[in-house]
This record gives sequence, C-alpha cells and structure tokens, in this order.
Amino acid sequence: MPIRRDGVLLLAILGVACLVPLAARQQGAPGLETIRQAELRADLFFLAADAMRGRLTDTPENLATADYIRSRFERAGLAPAAGGSYFQNYLLMTATLGEGNRLDVVTGEGAARHLEHGQEFYPQRFSASGTVSAPVVFAGFGITAPALGYDDYAGDVKGKVVLVIDHEPGERDSKSPFDGGATAEPAAPWRKALAAQEHGAVAILFVADVHNHPEAVNLEQAARNVWPATAPHLKTYTLAAWADRLRIPAVQVSPALAGSLVAGTGRSLADLATSAETAKGLAAVALPGAHVTLTTSVVRHTVPDRNVVAMIEGSDPVLKDEWVLVTAHFDHDGADGPRIMNGADDNGSGTVALLEIADAWAEALRQKQRPKRSVLFAAWNSEERGLLGAWAFTEAPLVPLAKIAGVLNMDMIGRNEEVEVGGGPRFNGLEVQTAESNANTLNVMGHARAPQLAAVMDTANAGIGLSLLKRYDNNTSNLVRRSDQWPFLQRGVPALGFMTGLHPDYHTVYDRPEKINYPKMEKIARLVHQASWTLANAATRPAGPAANVR
Repeated sequence: MPIRRDGVLLLAILGVACLVPLAARQQGAPGLETIRQAELRADLFFLAADAMRGRLTDTPENLATADYIRSRFERAGLAPAAGGSYFQNYLLMTATLGEGNRLDVVTGEGAARHLEHGQEFYPQRFSASGTVSAPVVFAGFGITAPALGYDDYAGDVKGKVVLVIDHEPGERDSKSPFDGGATAEPAAPWRKALAAQEHGAVAILFVADVHNHPEAVNLEQAARNVWPATAPHLKTYTLAAWADRLRIPAVQVSPALAGSLVAGTGRSLADLATSAETAKGLAAVALPGAHVTLTTSVVRHTVPDRNVVAMIEGSDPVLKDEWVLVTAHFDHDGADGPRIMNGADDNGSGTVALLEIADAWAEALRQKQRPKRSVLFAAWNSEERGLLGAWAFTEAPLVPLAKIAGVLNMDMIGRNEEVEVGGGPRFNGLEVQTAESNANTLNVMGHARAPQLAAVMDTANAGIGLSLLKRYDNNTSNLVRRSDQWPFLQRGVPALGFMTGLHPDYHTVYDRPEKINYPKMEKIARLVHQASWTLANAATRPAGPAANVR
C-alpha cells in the first residue's frame, strides 16, 4: 500500500530479500524462443480485424473471439479449467428505468416537497426497487473499510435512510491511506450501498462532496446521462452477483435537496462534508426533522457472459495446489455503425501474448518439463465494462484465492506510451511524454502492493532487457485500478499489471494492428512467460496485500 508503518515496510523488504535469491537461480523458461513476433502479428491481424467489429460484450463477435481462444487452448493441449469446460460462465446485469420513481421529502426546515425522477433526484442503476419511509441520518462518506480501520457507521443507522457524500476522504492526498491518488475500491458507490444495507439502513442517498467539488451540479443532465432516452452504443453493466446482494433503494440527490435535509442541524452540507474528512470515519449524525418517503423502480435484466480458462496441473504433490495465473482481457468497445473500435492494442495485444505464452507452456510439456505449481490461463471478458470478467472470477473462483502465488495480467502491451499536450481527460494525471522516450519501457502496476512479485519480474527481466517503470500505483490516472489485476489485489492476491501505456489512439478507431510495435511485444510476452515459469517453480511464493473487500 502507499503508506506503511516502518515495521510493515521492513517485513516487506525482508520478504523480497528472501525471494530474490530463489528467483535469481531461475532456469530459462522452456518454450521461450517459440514466442515470436510473426505469430503475434498473425493472431492480432485476425482478432483486431474489421470483421471482429471490436469484440464488444454481448455480441456475436465477442462470442466468436471466446470460441477462437478456446480452440487455441484446446489445440495446445491445455486442460479445461472450469469443471471440464474452457468457459467460466457468469451473469451480467443491465437495467432500465421503471415507472413511478418518486421522492417525498420533509426537510430539516419543516417544508414538504414532492419530486419525480430527474427533479433533484434519480435512482442509481444498481438500485433495488422498493418503497421506504424513514428518517434521514448523515453518514459521511458512507464507507466501511476494515483493513484501514475506517468505518462511517459507528452510530446506529438501523431503519434509517442514510445520506452520504461521493468519493472518499483525502481524494487529492497522495499520502491518503485510501490508496493515495488512486480511487479506493471501498469508495465505489455500489459498495457504499452494500455497506449501508449491512448496517441496517433501508435506503441510501448519494450527494456530491461539495467541499471538494464546489462546482455547480446539473442533476437533470446527470439523470439523462444515467438514464438516456435512447439505448447507447455502450451499455452499462454490473455483475448480477453484485446486484443480487443489493436489496435497498439507492438514489442520487442534488446538493440543494441535501442541503435542505441537513438544515435542522444548523450546519451547511459543506460543513458536514468537511467534518467527514477523518482518519477513522464519522459516527452517524442525526438530521432533525428530515424524513423521506422514497419509491424506486429499476428493472434488472440478466445477460450471459463468459471467461475462457485453461490449465496445466503442477507436478509437485504439495505445490500443485498453488496457482500461477497468466491473464489478459479480450473484449473491446465494439462498433458504432461504420466506426469500428478494433482494439488492437487494447487489448488484442495482451490476448495474443496470452495465446503465445500458452503455446510456450505447451512446448514445455512436450519437452517433459512440467511446473511444480499449477498454471491457469485466463482470457477475461467485459473488462471494458468494469473489469467484470475478473471480478466474476474473484466472486466464484475456480481455484482458491488464498492459493494463488501470483497473477500476471497483460493489458495494452503493443505500443509506446505517448501523452500529448492537451490530451484531454483520458490522460488525466499523466505527464506529457513522447513515444520515442518510451521505446523500451513497460509499466508495472501493483508493484507497491505486491513487492515480492515485482522482485520476481525484475529478475526475469535480466535476460530480456526492458526498462520496467514503477510509477502508476499512486496516481490520479487510476491506471492501477483500470485493468484486471485490480480485483485480485483487492482480495489480497499478489497481482501485477503490465502495460506499455496510453497513447493518442487509445479507445479510438485508430487503434489498429498495423500500428503495433511487434518486436517490443515479443519481448514483453517472453518476459511474462519467463516470470510465470520462475514463479511456478520457486520454493516460496510472494506475499499478497491486505484484502480491501470481501
């Protein structure tokens, strides 16, 4: 984590020192020379072709991509990893707005108001449907984070409606225990709603953290963005497993409405919000006179989805019950009419590297070199929709999370990082830099949370010669949490993400296979294969971070 007490940091350093000599004695990974740029290029020109139409979730092209990956795993002779199948099936959930969403409010000033959807409130997409009538209490940021010793529910909120502010304490503080500059997982809105439910609240109202974001809020426009009149090209999904856990209404309200609810305290919303900036959380604050009667109607729809998974069983009678995961996501943003988001770098590059690494492992088996630990190859789906394939795995893991020695995740490994002046919000938090300055660089994300695993990568790189950059774990770009290593780190599993970096073609129609740096991608794929071999055969395994979510 970004902040450690001296004793914890010392233990981490000693742990790395113990692990590095084991990694230093690594043998060259069998099959390493079979990973070649020509094969990477051939695969990528297929997966990122116009005919694949951007591999969007819940499309025929996405299904075809999954079938292709399955066929490659099967051809390589890898065993299916999901109970005899190469597919791990799970459900996504999307939502439509039902009829009758309304909010009746008695404010702290004693005034009564009746509001319809879009008039100072709207339901969150993950909200349950229902009607509640109860007094309102203020619960700060509405966060419960036991690993950080933080809880905004020290007071009693049973049977109450809780009013909470968006985001998290110290969001602009690089030394914040809430992952520093990155957005902490316990601050995700649906997790706040779940925390409120678990503490006995009957509904949750979200409002902007006006003390950090005093700019005007156009709630009517926000409501139209969340609930557009016509279906957008990119739908909003969540995991059905998450939605099924949420049973209380959850709505966003305007700062003006929230200000009237807190008026009975004699304090402003900004004042109360500022008081929530604490190290350990805020006991619930009663809001005299505030009472709401709320009805939400959100219609949930399930959508089938699937990851592609294959495995090699380890040879050691004890260590074969531990696992090394080599992963990449294969979905992208699809096509909007003639505009095709090919997603060659994001993340065709990681997907084809995964296929080549799987083939290299198959070559190791042909050479009768089986690893001590077992190896799982996972092609995640629906990363672009919120890391949902990887989150689905952590919700229903095919192998015990506590037995995972490390996750090596590849996402966008085919270009050189390039951030232009005036690049826009997509590049928030990133320094201006040229592609030429990153000709041999690879960003390693998760290193601060899994330093022993990062040490394995450093040793594996000795024969590869890339420049490994460890710079984005505590950064407002949120890159560390924008790919599939994040769910594993949140569950206490050592995991690293490998990314050459963003570039002007990121998430545009110009992310095409002819623009990929294939020689560099070959080096990266070989690095990950070498590291996976070392990790699968080391006498000890890396320590993981503290788990932030269940």
